[in-house]
Amino acid sequence: MSTVTKQLRKAARVILIGAPGVGKGTQSERLLARFPQLASISSGDLLRENVRRRTPLGLEAEAAIQSGELVPDSMILNLISNDMKSKGWLLPKSESPVQSSASLSSSSPAGIPSPAHSVDASASFILDGFPRTAAQATSLDELVPVNFVVHLITPPSVILARIASRWVHEPSGRVYNTDFHPPKVQGKDDVTGEALTQREDDSLETWTQRLKKFEETSQALLEHYDRRRCLFRVEGDSSDEISPKLFAEFERRFC
Repeated sequence: MSTVTKQLRKAARVILIGAPGVGKGTQSERLLARFPQLASISSGDLLRENVRRRTPLGLEAEAAIQSGELVPDSMILNLISNDMKSKGWLLPKSESPVQSSASLSSSSPAGIPSPAHSVDASASFILDGFPRTAAQATSLDELVPVNFVVHLITPPSVILARIASRWVHEPSGRVYNTDFHPPKVQGKDDVTGEALTQREDDSLETWTQRLKKFEETSQALLEHYDRRRCLFRVEGDSSDEISPKLFAEFERRFC
C-alpha cells in the first residue's frame, strides 16, 4: 500500500482494540507511516526497557514478574507518564505553553502522576498494550485524554485462516503467508533456505484462549470509550480492506 504522509491539525491520542490476529500491529505501522506527527508508545517495550536498564520502576516490575504476579496498573501508568515526561509531553501546568483542556483532576488515583501536571496539546501518539480493561481505561483518563479509539473487526474464521497460513523464519523474524506472501520454495526461508515454522501462539488452542480472554475484557472497555464518544468501529476481511476506511475517518477527525 502506497504511503502518503499527512499533517495533523490537532492532536490525536489513539488506541487500537481488536481480537488477537486482527492486524493491530499492521494498522499501527500504517498510521505511523502516513502521519509522521504520531509517535508510538508501547507499554510492553517500556516495561522491558526499564527492566533492562535496572531503573527503580524496572526493578519493581521485575520483582512482581518473578514472584508470578501481574505488573500493577499503577506501575504501567508510571512507565507511560515517565516516557511522556522524557518527550516533553507531560509538563507542570506553570511550564506548559499549550495545555490540554482536559486537565488532571485533583482526585487522581494512587500511582497516577500529580494533578499539577497536564498534557501538552501537541502530543500525538498511538498507545500500544494499554489499556486492556475498563478499569485501566478509567485510570488512563486521569493521565491523558484519549480521543480516538478504533475497534478493528474481522470475522474469527478469517483470522483463523490467516493464522493457519502464517509461517516464520525464527532466526530472522521473516514472516510468510501461503495465501498472499508465500516463500519461493514451500516451507523454506527465501534468504537462507532454512525450514520455516509456525509460532506456538499461532495454534488454534492458544488463539481460542486468547480470544476468550479478549472477549471477557473488551466489552466493558469498548463501552467505556463509546460513552466518551471517541469510539470508531471498522470492519474488513483484510488489513488492506480496513486501512482506507481507517485513514478516511482519521483524516476527517484530525487533518
